[in-house]
Amino acid sequence: MNQGRKERVLEGLESMGLEQMLVCDPLSIWYLTGYYTEPYERFLALYLGKGQTVLFANRLFPDATGAADRVVGFDDTQDPIPLVAEVTRHDAPLGVDKELAARWLLPLMDAGAASGFRLASSAVDEARSVKDERERQLMRDASLTNDQAMDWLVAQLREGVTEQQIAEGLLAEYRRLGAQDHSFTPIVSFGTNAADPHHEPDQTALTKGDMVLFDVGCKRDWYCSDMTRTFFTARPSERQLLVYDTVRRANEAAEAIVRPGVTFAQIDLTARKVIEDAGFGPRFTHRLGHQIGLQDHEPGDVSATHDEPVQVGQCFSIEPGIYIPGEIGVRIEDLLIVTEDGCEVLNHYSHEPRVVKL
Repeated sequence: MNQGRKERVLEGLESMGLEQMLVCDPLSIWYLTGYYTEPYERFLALYLGKGQTVLFANRLFPDATGAADRVVGFDDTQDPIPLVAEVTRHDAPLGVDKELAARWLLPLMDAGAASGFRLASSAVDEARSVKDERERQLMRDASLTNDQAMDWLVAQLREGVTEQQIAEGLLAEYRRLGAQDHSFTPIVSFGTNAADPHHEPDQTALTKGDMVLFDVGCKRDWYCSDMTRTFFTARPSERQLLVYDTVRRANEAAEAIVRPGVTFAQIDLTARKVIEDAGFGPRFTHRLGHQIGLQDHEPGDVSATHDEPVQVGQCFSIEPGIYIPGEIGVRIEDLLIVTEDGCEVLNHYSHEPRVVKL
């Protein structure tokens, strides 16, 4: 059990008027205990209370000895609900996270396992949001791997290659570089496909003159990376350069103002103003970014409606884009970590416009 992380979650619960919680998200359980298993349809939960921590795990799962103060095992033929109800305080409300399925929550309510039930995911989410120094280094390592993989992606560009062919080959390159998996399904977009921000790679073949957008990320030692770059495959037109330069300036303007005390909304609006001033405001169709860590998208977005100030140790993306259906799509994305006096940008792959020779 990581005592520092546990105490931060308990502090978050206390601020919500709670003294106990059931954590069911497997990644959050790993974050707190160092124990990970994928439960699929089976029950898995970590009980957090001021006096004790208890992990409820099916005996089919890997040995969880030492993951908590107590480990309560059960078999497939046993109902875990009474076991949980024996541990929880019935005279106090119980916090639960967003991963607790209704098939478990409703029986817990029927069993009177607590005086009430409250969604308390934010207590864990806020603790995970602020990365400690070890986590920051793992985020740097994952982003460095992603920078290196971008060179491989560019090297695959040739006339006739399909989006799907490049996307399907990326995992082998990540593993060669020391990562374990994708952090999300890679986006490879040729030509007008890039005007769809979440285009799924298909059989579209590359033609000279197409713009190319890569939005990719790997998972290395549990932590995720995420980066987007857009390339030309022929001399760009003035309009293509204008769109590209506008997105680049929006990205760099937003990164330049990040420091403790600046709000997520201010960061979003800084990038958005650059795009609006260039006349492309309606073509920037999504929030500026998202937090990231053990998952590619974690709670706490970089948007015009998120008025909380950023904190030292938070990691999030800056990814402005302009999307003109049937014509062009450009996005430039970096990850950064908030520091005491600014931010550290984790991606070092150039923002400068680049023409790739096919």
